[in-house]
Parts: sequence; structure tokens; C-alpha cells
Amino acid sequence: MHLEEYTSLKHHNSFGISAKARYFIEVTSVSELIEVLKIHGDKTLFVLGGGSNMLLTKDIDALVLHINLKGIEVVTEDEDRITLKVMAGENWHDFVMYCISHNYGGVENLSLIPGNVGTAPIQNIGAYGVELKDVFQSCTAVEVATGEIKIFDKAACAFGYRDSIFKTTLKGNYIITSVTFSLTKRNHLLHTSYGAIKEVLTENNSTDPTIADVSEAVIAIRRSKLPDPKILGNSGSFFKNPIVDSETFKKFRLAFPEAPFYEVSPTQFKIPAGWLIEKAGFKGKRFGDAGVHEHQALVLVNHGDATGHEIWELALKIQREVKQKFGIYIEPEVNVF
Repeated sequence: MHLEEYTSLKHHNSFGISAKARYFIEVTSVSELIEVLKIHGDKTLFVLGGGSNMLLTKDIDALVLHINLKGIEVVTEDEDRITLKVMAGENWHDFVMYCISHNYGGVENLSLIPGNVGTAPIQNIGAYGVELKDVFQSCTAVEVATGEIKIFDKAACAFGYRDSIFKTTLKGNYIITSVTFSLTKRNHLLHTSYGAIKEVLTENNSTDPTIADVSEAVIAIRRSKLPDPKILGNSGSFFKNPIVDSETFKKFRLAFPEAPFYEVSPTQFKIPAGWLIEKAGFKGKRFGDAGVHEHQALVLVNHGDATGHEIWELALKIQREVKQKFGIYIEPEVNVF
């Protein structure tokens, strides 16, 4: 372990924002993490994983802990299912590809989502009809205040739409060190009805698709819409898709009958935030080096030297104009610091 000072975080966040950390330590084991908490417990902590779901609007006047714990191990296995314990510092997409290569099903629809495994439960990441909670068994975390290790099962995590207990009542109290997944080894339940997956499978002549086929379809769709953060700074979807009540939905549909939507329940409806942003006139627009992606209005981008503050100002402008035009509030999915 080495304590650094005034360290650049430009290459530690997918927006490529040039913010600095007052202090910076990379930890590669749980014992190192507990030791850091014991030695530097007097400092304000800022936990950093893959840096994919965050927008830095200023320098971080705290001790930035970069969680770089690696490893995948089999916990239990039978003919039908396998349970894997995956360390928090593993790259999420690399883990998905590991599962595909071993024919472990359940995460194929979550291909190409940026970030690390340890931050996935916090956000309850999801895409194309599948969420992390669908394959989640438990996670292990270290309590910041005491250094004690605790295991959280699915119920304890209180998963919601892009939400968990780690974003609400326990925010900042625990650092996730590993996640345990329950996956299928055969008779995989494929989710192909969401988005353009079926269409891509048909184009690829996949009449009896495998989990690898579904993963390839998802990757193709995402690459056609979403920019590579290594080329164009971004954090994927910046806003959540809003879920509205029946009364709001009726008013919205009367005014905009052409709008797409998904029925969540008889009284709740999800409206694509990307459609709202595009119809508000922001798709492909650029404000200095802060902008909205030309192929996917849900993605805000850094064209080079945008500051986090400039990107956040653009996000607020989008929020205001969507609310004014549609009467619907869109909430950021990205954590803003």
C-alpha cells in the first residue's frame, strides 16, 4: 500500500474528468482494506471502483480508496447450477465474458456494461430485461466504521430500479469486497424480447440461440448506440427511465400518443428517458465540450476538455426542459460528486 497525494483521477473515471484526489490508495486485498480503514479512519473516505457511474464536478478533498480486489472462485456446483464468488475489482464485462466462455447463464443480457463487479449491486445494474438482482445471491462488505465483515443476502440489499440499500440508508457505510452469483449451467432461461435482441438474432440466423448468441446481440446493439468511454468520455446512461403513475401517464399519452412506454404494473408505466430527451431537442447537441451523444440521447459525453461542472449544468438544463415540455422529472442514474 502506498499513500499518494494530489493524484489525478482522469484515468479513473469514464468521463475522463481531470479532477484530483487529495489522498489516494489502491487496495488489492481485504486485509489491506481493513488496515487502511484502521490507519486512516480519521480521513474522509471516497470509494472508487471502475469509475463508470460517476461524474466528478470538483477535486476530491478526501482519501480515495481504489478497490482493486481480483479473483473468481467456485462456491458450489451441481449439474444444473453454479455459484461463483467474484471479487469487487473484477471488470464487469470481463466477468460476463468469463461466464459466456464457461456456458454459465444469467448475465448475458448485461454484456458490455461498464464498471466493476463491486459497484454492480449498489446500482442494481440492468439492461434488456435483466437486472443484477436476478442472479444475485449475496455480497460481502466491510463496515467502514468498524472494519468488520458482513454478508448481505438479496433481501437485505433492498434492490429496486437502479437502487439498493447501499444507495440509501447504508450509503457510505459499507465497502463491497465480493459478490456471489447463482448461474445456470444448462436449460438457460433466455430473455430475448426486450429491445432489438430478437431482431438482431434473426439477422444473425440464430433460430435456436445460445447465451453466447444473446450476448453478441446485446454487444452489437450497445456498440451501435453507445460510445466507447476510451474514445469519447461518458458514463453510459446518465438518466433513469422515469416511472409514472396512471394519472400522469394518461395526460402524457393524450398529449404524445406516439411515445413508447412499458407497463410496469397496472398503475405504473415506464417511459424511455432517451425518447424524452431527444424530443426535447437535445440529441447530438454540443455545448462547448459537453454534449449529448448523436446516436443515444440518454448518454452525455465529454468531447475532450469538458469539466464535470459543465456536464452537470447540461444535465440540469435537460432536466428542466424535459419537465417543462412533458411534465415528467428525469432523475440522474449517475452519482454526482
